[in-house]
Amino acid sequence: MSILVLGGSGLVGSAIIRELKRLDKKAIGVSSKEINLLDRDETFKFIRKVNPTAIIDAAGKVGGIVGNDTHPVDFLTQNVQMQSNAMDAAHAAGIEKFVFLGSGCVYPRNCPQPIKEDYLLTGELEQTNSAYAVAKIAGIELIKSYRKQYGHSWISLMPANLYGPNDNFDLEMGHVFPALIRKFSEAVKNNSEQVVLWGSGSPLREFLHVDDLAKAVLLCMEKYDEPQQINIGSGTEIKIKDLAQMIATSAGYTGKIVWDASRPDGTPRKFLDNSKLEKLGWKPSITLEEGVNSTLSWYVNNKVRD
Repeated sequence: MSILVLGGSGLVGSAIIRELKRLDKKAIGVSSKEINLLDRDETFKFIRKVNPTAIIDAAGKVGGIVGNDTHPVDFLTQNVQMQSNAMDAAHAAGIEKFVFLGSGCVYPRNCPQPIKEDYLLTGELEQTNSAYAVAKIAGIELIKSYRKQYGHSWISLMPANLYGPNDNFDLEMGHVFPALIRKFSEAVKNNSEQVVLWGSGSPLREFLHVDDLAKAVLLCMEKYDEPQQINIGSGTEIKIKDLAQMIATSAGYTGKIVWDASRPDGTPRKFLDNSKLEKLGWKPSITLEEGVNSTLSWYVNNKVRD
């Protein structure tokens, strides 16, 4: 069995490849250097040539509040094109299994917590990332449609906020976790007296280490076969303000943390209901404290240069 991982050099894809190799399974990881998923003809030819048994779609244009809010056209059109091209090409090649990875942001901004899969499309989205969310909702619907029309056993997975090695630590395009890692690392390096962070620090978020996600993805690929998307969360949540302090402490930063409340907070709370996944036998194994320390260490060893 050969498994093609689209987006294989990114945060999620690289973790899935590590887990596949650990399990001694044949993994084919590709990035935009090997295949341009925005090019429909190229995507069809590539997937037909590789002819994998299964495809895990971890590709996409991703980013934090700044990126999503300032480039909504890019986040909507590019994600819709990439995931549609990949699925259409997989169908044309007769691929047995397709795993689509979305995001917890597909759920309404103010829906009940913890968020059940049934809450999809029951309210308005968070406006700062609505374009990206709509693209991922389209992916969920396309998976359902392929199942309904062609009988494919394809599935959609919706993970919580992810972090870990190979994340995007760009301050404009990255998510909150890697941005905090970079800011406090640089503050220590530069002996900064204060660090200014966006928002109030009050929103609650759920963070899942990408290595735990990888295990969940492979479990779902083996045991889950339903049209409805399934949540993958850590089961714990934390205020952004507390996360910032945890990362600051781990980095050895002792200066002042200033919150710029004129900047957007995003969704006030986002906590996924994990019950469907837990029934399949999965639970996360990496605590947030362990994850902070290991991700900070990885960043310092791989990204920081004097």
